[in-house]
Parts: sequence; structure tokens; C-alpha cells
Amino acid sequence: MSDRLTWFKSSYSDSQGGNCVEVAEDGARVLVRDSKAEPDGPRLAITPVAWAAFVGYAAVRG
Repeated sequence: MSDRLTWFKSSYSDSQGGNCVEVAEDGARVLVRDSKAEPDGPRLAITPVAWAAFVGYAAVRG
């Protein structure tokens, strides 16, 4: 995976460094990571279509 990714922190992550979920795009995939526990660890990679469906679902349920 590219070191040039721009990661965006979830608005639900607190400013004290807890619960840090971050998301980045690399064109063909949306990547999700836990930046507090393992910033260089495993990342979930999904298609942009699947990510859009998840965000839409979460917005309705949130």
C-alpha cells in the first residue's frame, strides 16, 4: 500500500487520541485503519461502491 495516502479521521474519533478510525482512498479502494492501536497494521480495503453503501446505511441508522 502506498505511503502517500491521505488519511482522514472519523468525526466520531475523540480529540484526545482515543477511538481513532481513519479512512483513505487510493483510487480503486477505500482503506480503513485503526490509527490508535495499529497505525501501520492491517487495513480493511473495500470498493468505493461498498463504502458508499456503508456510509449511507450508517447515516440512516446513526
